[in-house]
Amino acid sequence: MKMSDLVAQYIIRMLDESHGNCEIKRNELASVLGCVPSQINYVITSRFTPEQGYIVESRRGGGGYVRIKRVETDKRVAMMHIVNSIGDNISAASAGAIIGNLVEREMISEYDYAMIAAALSDKAYSCIPQENRDTLRAAILKNMLITHVMMK
Repeated sequence: MKMSDLVAQYIIRMLDESHGNCEIKRNELASVLGCVPSQINYVITSRFTPEQGYIVESRRGGGGYVRIKRVETDKRVAMMHIVNSIGDNISAASAGAIIGNLVEREMISEYDYAMIAAALSDKAYSCIPQENRDTLRAAILKNMLITHVMMK
């Protein structure tokens, strides 16, 4: 498992144990997990965004911290925020992170995850020119998520 996945899982566990609110000291968490503080920053900025249902407050310096709050929103509204955040193109890795977060937040099932991941994989686009894959992937991901919202 990648370090970024371990950091994200650790933070999610902290959020679960503290009813959706936690305060993290980057250096302390990096020491506990055996990584550098910049890895913590990367995970927070890429996986704990407003589009993914989190509010992050950060203070740097000696007593610096990161406060993360899980925002409980209507799943349809949250899904539409995610769709709107995707943009015109998306890499396979970024798409995987988005749908992985959707499973963790129980917005899609494991089965949905597997089907969407298969549809978005580079293997599925092997006959598409490389320069067009991320654009096609974004359009397909958006359509799949919108359809998912409409079916619920």
